[in-house]
This record gives sequence, structure tokens and C-alpha cells, in this order.
Amino acid sequence: MSIPSPNPGAKILRFSVFEVDLEAGELRKKGARIRLQEQPFQVLIALLQNAGQVVTRETLRRTIWNEDTFVDFDHSLNTAINKIRESLGDSASSPRFVETLARRGYRFLAPVEQIGGGIETLSKTRNESIPPHADSPDGQSQPAASTSMAVQPEVISREVAIHPELQVPIPRRGVVRSLFALSQVMYLTFYLCGLAHLRGVENIASSFLPGWRALAIVGAVFVTGAVGIPLRFYLLSSIAFDFRRLGDTFLRLFPFVLALDQLWAITPFLLLPKIGVGLAFAATAALLYVPFSERTLIRMAYPVRP
Repeated sequence: MSIPSPNPGAKILRFSVFEVDLEAGELRKKGARIRLQEQPFQVLIALLQNAGQVVTRETLRRTIWNEDTFVDFDHSLNTAINKIRESLGDSASSPRFVETLARRGYRFLAPVEQIGGGIETLSKTRNESIPPHADSPDGQSQPAASTSMAVQPEVISREVAIHPELQVPIPRRGVVRSLFALSQVMYLTFYLCGLAHLRGVENIASSFLPGWRALAIVGAVFVTGAVGIPLRFYLLSSIAFDFRRLGDTFLRLFPFVLALDQLWAITPFLLLPKIGVGLAFAATAALLYVPFSERTLIRMAYPVRP
């Protein structure tokens, strides 16, 4: 038993490199058929036809599993979801397609394109319902409506998947991971340049804060740079190997990362003689926001699971 489609004329449901042929009952990837059993296929159709919305477990039980069927529903549904994820190459910890909402149900994340049955099929149905010459009330025959009037264009609807926590359209994970990696490379460059020019840092700091205060700044640059380098290499390697628990790990590290990044946000003032006060303030203001951008990027690419 299947869930009625929001677009009754839809014959193909297309998302990413996959498409579902409702008439043939097939799941295909780039034209190649993927084997999927009946119940997982029906669950997938239910999720696709309600893309971006929560489909509760109770709804799936009522529409796919008959009430008089004596099965372990929870086990059957979990098995069906796992088979869907296996067929789509998806992951429960970092989903691109099927998201699990604890104690509620499931949500399909990717945009879905619904394609109708086409003009020929629609016009044939319309023409069969209207005779060529219908009799009018006064007994005179009237010509049937023109084919162009009868034919309706196929409807293609696109639903944009929204991130459940951030309420923004879900971007490509590759783009998000690349942006996060670039921010780590930026800080890594800061640390290396700071440690390579400690003498210059001391000279600039002494011109504003003579005595022990200048030495304190040099010490802070040395310590935080030495600590920050392995941290950035760890984050870069986690992104490179797509460590699925990076979301949880980064949230635990975030207070330390925030303090470190806020301290290094004042580094443009070390170039004050070259760039001037205005540009130094502008660069510092931008750097103050970067750690929050890092956290947002991590939440997009690696959502934390309950």
C-alpha cells in the first residue's frame, strides 16, 4: 500500500543522481537499476513524496503495514530504513538523504523533482473523455475543445530541503568541508608566520607596550601558536578523512577554539605600521566572527546526533 503523491500525475521522482520510477517500481542510479525490496521501496516513496517534511513512524505503519499483519513493526521499519541507506550510499550519523528524528520519524533531506506522465498520455486521456462533436442543449453539435486547450503542461515541483537546526537550505557537504578546511589553513598560516617572526612581534609590541607587557605578548604568541598548530592539523585530517563524529568533537573543543581564535583575531594590529588603523580594525572584526562560522559549517556537514 503506497502513500498518495502530492502530484498525482508524477511518474518519476528524481533526486541527486537517483530516480524512482513509480510505474516500473524501480530505483535507478544514473540509469542503472538498484535492487530494493518491496517494503523499503514503499518507505522510500513515502519519504520522497513528503521531502523536507517529517514522516512519522505511525504514518508509515498505517500506510505500508496492514493493521492485520502481525510483524515486529519497529524491527521491520528499521531494517527498511537501513536498506534504503545502503542502496543510496547514505549514513545515519551524517545523512545526505534520510534523516532520523528520534522518537518522531524520518525526513528526506535532498531536493526532489517530480516529473509528470508527459503531454501525450495526458492529452489522450482528455480526448477520450470528450467526444469529437458533443451535442449542445439545443440539439446542435459543438466542436470539441481544442487539443491545446485540453493539454496541461507537466508539473515539476522542487522542494528545497531545510536544515532542521539552522533553518537554512542544506548545501553540498563538499563545499562546506572545503570552506572549513580553508579556515584551518588560514589559522595554520597565522601560527607559522607568527612563530617565524617572533623578533618582529617583540619589536612591534615594545613600541606600544614597553617592558614585561611586550614579553607577555611574545609569550602568548609562542604558546598559542605552538598549541594551535597540532589542533589545526587534527581538524584538517578529520575533514580530509571525513571523520563522522567531528560534529560532537568540535562542539566539545569549541570553547578552547573560541578563546584561541579571539586571541589571534588581534594579529592584524601587529601589522599596524604597514596597513593602518582602519584596515587593522576591519580585519580584526572579520576574524572575531570566524570561529562562529567554523561552528556553523561543522553543524551543516556533521549534525550532532542525539
